Amino acid sequence: MSTFPFQDELDAQLEWQREVYREAHRHPEVSGHEHATAERLQKELESWGLSVQRIGGTGVVTVLRNGEGPTVLARADIDALPVAEATGLDYASEEDGVMHACGHDMHLTALLGAAKLMHARRDAWSGTYIALFQPAEEDASGARQMIDDGLVDAVPQPDVALGQHILPLPAGHVYTAAGAVLSQADSVRVTLFGRGAHGSMPHLSVDPVVLAASVVMRLQTVVSRETQPGEFAVLTVGSITSGSSANVIPDRAQLLLNLRTYDTDVRRRVIAGLERIVRGECEAAGSPKEPEFEYYDQFPLTQNAEETTEKITEVFREHLGPDVVQEARPATASEDFSELPDAFGVPYVYWFVGCVDPDTYEQAVQAGRVNEDIPANHSPLFAPVIDPTVELTTKAQVIAALAYLG
Repeated sequence: MSTFPFQDELDAQLEWQREVYREAHRHPEVSGHEHATAERLQKELESWGLSVQRIGGTGVVTVLRNGEGPTVLARADIDALPVAEATGLDYASEEDGVMHACGHDMHLTALLGAAKLMHARRDAWSGTYIALFQPAEEDASGARQMIDDGLVDAVPQPDVALGQHILPLPAGHVYTAAGAVLSQADSVRVTLFGRGAHGSMPHLSVDPVVLAASVVMRLQTVVSRETQPGEFAVLTVGSITSGSSANVIPDRAQLLLNLRTYDTDVRRRVIAGLERIVRGECEAAGSPKEPEFEYYDQFPLTQNAEETTEKITEVFREHLGPDVVQEARPATASEDFSELPDAFGVPYVYWFVGCVDPDTYEQAVQAGRVNEDIPANHSPLFAPVIDPTVELTTKAQVIAALAYLG
């Protein structure tokens, strides 16, 4: 049974939070361009008498100091994706080709609501609460931008950092786990060099299209034949570009790859296998120039500290009810959240909250159609249910903070 300590205050502000969410969903902004979002957040926080710092361009930070005690840093990401919304919601995106398709509108709504509750109920806690609204999570640059812009010196040293993410799981549940909960990720741009020629004279060429096809096929063995069964690795070739005409053999091809791993040693082996295979295929094809590798959009591993996770999980069970709290399975998505606590050298907990109508989810399970019928994050059909998701994500932020400050 829930024993949320600020329930009356939360009930009084829930309709305001629902509208915050709808407004954020209507007006999404992509990574690095969250100017109006940051302005709305700053205006709201300052209307309560809180001081606000802008760090990392569109990052927004407020610090609630309330006497002696620990310091908690709570983070929400605020950027959207270049996705054209197809949900048909009456509060659907009004920005062409941009959508909150990952749930960051829910994250900022929850943290803003939590900050409001913590501000209103200073009688119930002691210490320092930092609410940090981070831009540019989707391209893995936002946390680093805030750090490079002086975040560590701009706010008090936290004792712990907190983060959460909604996922297409049954609404009304919180999911926690110690250890790796989100993968580390690397995007790689590989350029293969050939020798161009007329399409009718292939004997005069080194065809980079054929070379690219060979590379793509052989790369499948990095996971299927070089990664030990039971170890996790994903290697996806998401793009191949080469040439522009049917009768011209081009002189180069470009591959865009994405790697996901839970283990640094596995990551090292996958990268070594990737580069070895590409170089080997280039040599076999007679490529006139060594291939080029560019690594970008690199996300760190999100790995929850065991003791800290146990503490947060226990208070979730106590104040939300044991049936609400479930064990999380590691997700294959990636985050840059952990760069923030790593910059301060403190432990962190990152948990998940379900956002799909439970009956809809159960029907999909029974039909064996979860993948087909439940839109995932980044889908143009991603549409979290507002209730109980707004309430539960807000409660989770407050309860986790009170585990240290209460």
